[in-house]
Amino acid sequence: MGALYTSLENTVVFVSGGASGIGAALVDAFVGQRARVAFCDLDESAGLALCERYADASRPWFARCDIRDVEAYRQTLDAAAAALGQIRVLVNNAGRDDRCTLQELTPERWDDMIRTNLTHHVFAAQRVTPSMARAGGGSIINMGSISWLRGRPNLIAYTAAKAAISGISRTLARELGGDNIRVNTVLPGPVLTERQQALWFDSADAKRFIELQCLKFPVEAKHIADMVLFLASDQSVAVTGQNMIVDAGLAQVSVVG
Repeated sequence: MGALYTSLENTVVFVSGGASGIGAALVDAFVGQRARVAFCDLDESAGLALCERYADASRPWFARCDIRDVEAYRQTLDAAAAALGQIRVLVNNAGRDDRCTLQELTPERWDDMIRTNLTHHVFAAQRVTPSMARAGGGSIINMGSISWLRGRPNLIAYTAAKAAISGISRTLARELGGDNIRVNTVLPGPVLTERQQALWFDSADAKRFIELQCLKFPVEAKHIADMVLFLASDQSVAVTGQNMIVDAGLAQVSVVG
């Protein structure tokens, strides 16, 4: 049984990219806190399947949305707020870690990866923060990655976006702090989601990551969710503009070694 944050009960939470992987773990975690949860995803079937796991009282609100389309995403955020109430916690989780070498990179692929992994963080925050401020404040959690700390190859557009997320979080923390809005970044280590296992990693890779970590166990989506819950709750009321690394010490070993 994890921690129960009473401040999250009935709080309206929005999670982008919430249908699978870390996003689905976030949706589950907030539902477990009795929050009013809304999420979006491009995968409609996975989103609806996640909703079906819950009874009516705790069933999340879901909409199919391509977060690369800024206007469509704005409308989705507005619809969620109309259905559940003012969004007080925004988790900018949606992203995609496609790989290519520097020589394979095209301007079109670069632009798509920036829109997928960075742009929506900014414009979602722009949309929800006026109502957050009127309601007395809130929490924005941006999902980064330790990949840019480790200098991972074949991820130039992805690491550029993830490094920028840490930068915009610090700027927004300063800009929005007067409205009692906190902005933090969570940087997960390698989490072997179904997508990761299908495309990039196998059991040998998982073992290698554990060998490089300070702590010798696999980082799971629930570990990321635990940090996000803390940052969303009133227990982190004095925490803003921070990079919260959840990687069992992998980046620390990589930087030192």
